[in-house]
Amino acid sequence: MKTRSFHDLSPEAFNFVWDNSIEPAMVVQSGDTVLLHARDASDGQIERGSDPDDVAQLDFSRVNPVSGPVLVDGARPGDVLEIEILELIPGSWGWTAIIPGFGLLADEYPEPWLRISEIDAESRTIRFSDRVVLPLRPFPGTIGVAPTEAGAHSVIPPTRWGGNLDTRHLIPGSTLLLPVGVEGALLSVGDTHAAQGDGEVCGTAVESAMDVAVRVTVRHGESIEAPQLRTKELSPASERGYHVCTGVGPDITEAARDAVRNLVSFLADQHGLGAQESYALASVACDLRIHELVDVPNWVVGACLPLDVFV
Repeated sequence: MKTRSFHDLSPEAFNFVWDNSIEPAMVVQSGDTVLLHARDASDGQIERGSDPDDVAQLDFSRVNPVSGPVLVDGARPGDVLEIEILELIPGSWGWTAIIPGFGLLADEYPEPWLRISEIDAESRTIRFSDRVVLPLRPFPGTIGVAPTEAGAHSVIPPTRWGGNLDTRHLIPGSTLLLPVGVEGALLSVGDTHAAQGDGEVCGTAVESAMDVAVRVTVRHGESIEAPQLRTKELSPASERGYHVCTGVGPDITEAARDAVRNLVSFLADQHGLGAQESYALASVACDLRIHELVDVPNWVVGACLPLDVFV
């Protein structure tokens, strides 16, 4: 019977690009557990005492560092790498920013904005503001394997190899399946979030450094074309219900923008929040949903906000 091993990856093992020529920081066997120490998405450029000026001065060559890579012995191109999310331990605080030029409504929010949130692991909550408390739902925003294509590749866009998926349902108990592109797969993890809504519309979640424990298993004889996942839940129930603002139109991206704009207006009119805070709250708490795709020429997208977040 094979004995599974536990490995603790050095916090200093990280990179800022995907590149299949990077030497692995660790070699593990199929079935082993790995603890990775993910840095926050700013690589420490945003600190607890930071202000919007620090957001405006971000060095984007240091954004989204990924911990790794981890070589899984026996993984070959064409295999599937199974990654079980076992445990996620965030830091005691996180940040959410509006970054000029980035986000679903980038043209409408040109000024930098920053919110530092306190994370309470015991109560499983995040104090976003005096009026808004979010449930703590940590997950790795970026988790992927090295691409087959040679050279350095940006960590910002997701690809068929995973990467910056920003799928908030990768919570403990869930499993991510990735196609293997190179020998050993070369797994890396980063961009960890303490909370996020589906869509991450302003471009950031509650960004926080995090320890991530995963179990990696090679599935030979299987093949997939793009990431797949199994998760315990998609939308936790909200005791006070949801408020949904919709966008309707022939372009799905514009419909999504309209849904978010309408939610921002709702938060201003009904809850007295400023535009920037409303936009950021939509990013960390509301889920974008495609409600309808078949009744041409118009599609319907909803921005769904759980009302439990309001104190």
